[in-house]
Amino acid sequence: MMAKEQILRDRARLLDRARGAMCGLAIGDSFGDASRKSDNQLAYGITTDFGEGAAWSTDDTEFGLLTAKTLIACGGQLTLEHVTQAWRDEVVSLGQELNRGGASEMEAAENLRRGLLPPETGLYNSYAHSDGAAMRAAPIGIAFAGDLERCARVAEIDACISHSREGVWGAQAVACAVSAAMAGADFDEILKAARYPVPKDSWLSYAMDQAFLIVDAAEGRFLDAWMPLHDRLRTRYKASVPEAVAQAFGMLKLCHGDFRSAVVWAGNFGRDADTIGAICGSILGAHFGLSGIPARWAQKVRYPTGTCLPSTAGLDILDIADQLACLNDA
Repeated sequence: MMAKEQILRDRARLLDRARGAMCGLAIGDSFGDASRKSDNQLAYGITTDFGEGAAWSTDDTEFGLLTAKTLIACGGQLTLEHVTQAWRDEVVSLGQELNRGGASEMEAAENLRRGLLPPETGLYNSYAHSDGAAMRAAPIGIAFAGDLERCARVAEIDACISHSREGVWGAQAVACAVSAAMAGADFDEILKAARYPVPKDSWLSYAMDQAFLIVDAAEGRFLDAWMPLHDRLRTRYKASVPEAVAQAFGMLKLCHGDFRSAVVWAGNFGRDADTIGAICGSILGAHFGLSGIPARWAQKVRYPTGTCLPSTAGLDILDIADQLACLNDA
């Protein structure tokens, strides 16, 4: 993994990785959402490409953009006050129109309406262990490339408005994995970085151990790992961090040779496929860069649709990525 001075020295590579991470998040989100739809499953079984129509964004991409915009607005000096105000402006203000967000985000918004503040908004949340903070954590890894300690600290600030414990640790794991990938780490180092902020006695740590054991036991035989990753990590709530985030990292250990193949498999995983795809896509995008992503795919997701957060409609993901990369100068 490169030191900060090395990262900043290769400006073109830094921007390529930042753009790859943000586009990868959006691609994995949209691809996973499409792949799990019954029409696609009936037509293709396994979805391998985007259809002819425009791609769309879900809460994964759009809450990721909210995190990105909040980081950019405060120059990377994120506080609970910054996060709270951003959520009041762009989430709470939607009222009953917030109908496509995850359960954890909707409950956090309701807690803010009741007068609670973070971390209580995340702690007093029935879905505090969900992957809703992990889905939006990639921009933090971009902004703090190669700095795992700061990355984990900022990810906790962002996540605690809607999550606690596993929900926070899942966000930290994703942010640190993106941070390592941004710094040129190989996949062994990326997976190690994902483990860095996760308490060893936590449910998430146990689940990640199980995912990696499954992949190791398969010895490169993809089909031998596919069903066990589903069955042995399944929880009653498909969006729980110990299921979905652990499965995402299991998929990355199993399949990371090229961006397209890995995203296709992650997006077809089922269960919370848009978030699994988004997590894998952001980390793979940071690793391979925009130059390693099919150009047609990147163009399809470049301008989000605002399906969940109207304020994100039409934002240029590449411009947001560039601004996040510039925070590394701070």
